[in-house]
Amino acid sequence: MTVNYSTVGLSIVRGEGPDKVSGKALYAADVVLPGMLWGSVLRSPFPHAKIVHIDTSRARNMPGVHAVLTAQDLPDRRVGRLLRDIPVLARDRVLFVGEKVVAVAAEDPDLAEEALLQVDVEYDDLPAVYDSLEAMGASAPVLHEDMASYEGLPLPISSIPNVFAHNSWNKGDIEQGFRESDLIFEHTFNLQLMHQGYIEPHACVISIDDGGRVQIWVNNKAPFNLRSQLAAAWGMPEDQINLNPCSIGGDFGGKGSFMDAPLCYYLALHAQRPVKMVMNYIEELMAGNPRHPAAITLKTGLKNDGRLWARQARLVFNSGAYGAFKPRVYLGGADRSGGPYVIPHVSIDSYMVYTNNVPCGHMRAPAKPQVIFAVESHMDMIAREIGLDPYEFRLKNILHDGDVNPVGGSWQDIRAEETLRAGAEAADWSGAKAQPHWGRGMAISEQPSGAGRSAASVSMDGAGKVTLRMSLWDTGTGAHTILRQIVAEELAVPVEDVNMEVEDTDAVPFDSGSGGSRVTYTSGQAALGAAKELTNKLIAIAAELFECPAERIRRENGRFVLDEDSPRVLTLEEVAARAVSATQGPMVGELTYTAPPSGVTSFCTQVAEVEVDTETGEVKVIRIVTAHDVGTIINPMTHQGQIDGGVIQGLGYALMEEMQTEEGRISTLTLGDYKIPTMRDIPRLETVILEPAPGPAPYEGKGIGETSNVPVAAAIANAVHDAVGVRIRDLPITAEKVLAALKEQGS
Repeated sequence: MTVNYSTVGLSIVRGEGPDKVSGKALYAADVVLPGMLWGSVLRSPFPHAKIVHIDTSRARNMPGVHAVLTAQDLPDRRVGRLLRDIPVLARDRVLFVGEKVVAVAAEDPDLAEEALLQVDVEYDDLPAVYDSLEAMGASAPVLHEDMASYEGLPLPISSIPNVFAHNSWNKGDIEQGFRESDLIFEHTFNLQLMHQGYIEPHACVISIDDGGRVQIWVNNKAPFNLRSQLAAAWGMPEDQINLNPCSIGGDFGGKGSFMDAPLCYYLALHAQRPVKMVMNYIEELMAGNPRHPAAITLKTGLKNDGRLWARQARLVFNSGAYGAFKPRVYLGGADRSGGPYVIPHVSIDSYMVYTNNVPCGHMRAPAKPQVIFAVESHMDMIAREIGLDPYEFRLKNILHDGDVNPVGGSWQDIRAEETLRAGAEAADWSGAKAQPHWGRGMAISEQPSGAGRSAASVSMDGAGKVTLRMSLWDTGTGAHTILRQIVAEELAVPVEDVNMEVEDTDAVPFDSGSGGSRVTYTSGQAALGAAKELTNKLIAIAAELFECPAERIRRENGRFVLDEDSPRVLTLEEVAARAVSATQGPMVGELTYTAPPSGVTSFCTQVAEVEVDTETGEVKVIRIVTAHDVGTIINPMTHQGQIDGGVIQGLGYALMEEMQTEEGRISTLTLGDYKIPTMRDIPRLETVILEPAPGPAPYEGKGIGETSNVPVAAAIANAVHDAVGVRIRDLPITAEKVLAALKEQGS
């Protein structure tokens, strides 16, 4: 049934756009406070070393330097999002190149850097391990001898060296499954280290006010979670900490971590002045929280008729030196190792491993781009081996309503086959090849909307103007505009009459923040519920004016009208004015909404078309078709922006983006060395939208933020194989790798 909305479904331009393009928007690095100092850190040049001695005397005696800190000046506490395993400053040892060792606060950035040059640190080099598989070996150095004491460590503790989280998902009997299989295939895939590539680096400003409360400005998308982390790190009550809202210049999963905030407070405390810390891009690439490298081995058993029968997955994620940047310690996307397929017997083991590399965190759809690259490449490889078309092989095994997914769960309204068919049809899958060395490849994945909690307040003044207040900080996705549209729809007012005010962490007890494709679901339902409460209050006022029961009143074109027996009408402005007069202030509706995990997941099929230059190995992506299973689309323009942006990010992951390391040292320390796609790299993008189906967000919407970046790499790898017959199992798919594979096969 088609529903006619007044605001939902319109491509409303983002409300924050003018402030951003004019420079009016306030970012953390823009904050200037009276007496503010600049903080900077001296980082370790070694991947693993003992700190023998630190001499800070020259730096402490420099005019204009107000604080110089080592670990000895700080409480002996470790910090983290859930697993608290990283020291604010390295205390006895350093575990990666770029770890913080000494911090200073000075009158200006240049002086802070000069002070760091005056610090002498003596190190004793220790054996290091960089490969996660080697780190799990008995001969590897133990990087965290006190691991068992860490808060947030998953239990039971793994007995495997340097493994701090081992997660398993099982269904059926894997040994029986392989015994009953007629064919067995096993392949291993390796995935690279990748930075989120946001333009704005991490930044924070911290001031301790006259009442002893800590005031913070930081580009963190989950301020309430950060407040909890900082309270634990500093040993103070959460109500002593207030995070003030500011704009966030890109996230892609990377702006959920605490970064310099714990240290910035100690600098402000010792200097007794506000302190600002801004990471430069060398620091971002050296010591940020990038996407995990992974080694993934998939073993699959089939029946002779092509049915998947058993799947065993072993996923080893290189966490780097610490696990503090992960909100769940492990990466939940590992449970997608069965793909969206019917498999009776499944066994998945995922390992998070300490190494002497940069600590990894979260990036858009954590672990799923790695996992789906392996799963969907593996599916193509099997299909080719058994002589089935990869598309037909997927159709034979795809999940349908009523099927149990590979880890024993159930999803509602499964539209995997419809999405596969839509993508294949749009890409003319069965059509002839365009030319030699041209190929097409397919991949499919799914993404549910995440759960969480959010609070909203919606008020209306006497002129009918509306204000939505929430402690949700937009990461650049346009979430505030979506929320304004939801409120405008419910109240039947123009969206330009709805203003968004972002509140600090004092305003409400908690908000889950952005992430997990949940904002429209969690925050949207909170905003909608608050608007509904306000609507009910307005109807009650209209009933007083009409002198009739509220049940007789209906809303029509933004007005309040009696039932069909009466022609009487009240405008919104008349009711709002009466409401304000009666209450001596704006009429307000409020709601705190806790969103449960949704049983609905959204599918995405992508088909890539490529040309491969067999003389150079260069891969040129010609077209990417992406088919999406969607709910009601609240803002088509921002919805399409999320799809296109995700595809381009997936393209970078597939073909070029890699933080290269040499013995733990990042060698791509600028965005000139670390390649991200430019306009010249972007192929023709085509989107197919399935007829909307019910979703958990307001007006039956579904999340879109983490969907389109996931299958891209596998689709491109499969297309390269289709074009020239070489299979690249290690991302990125560079010209050098393709050319080497062509030479190896004699092409």
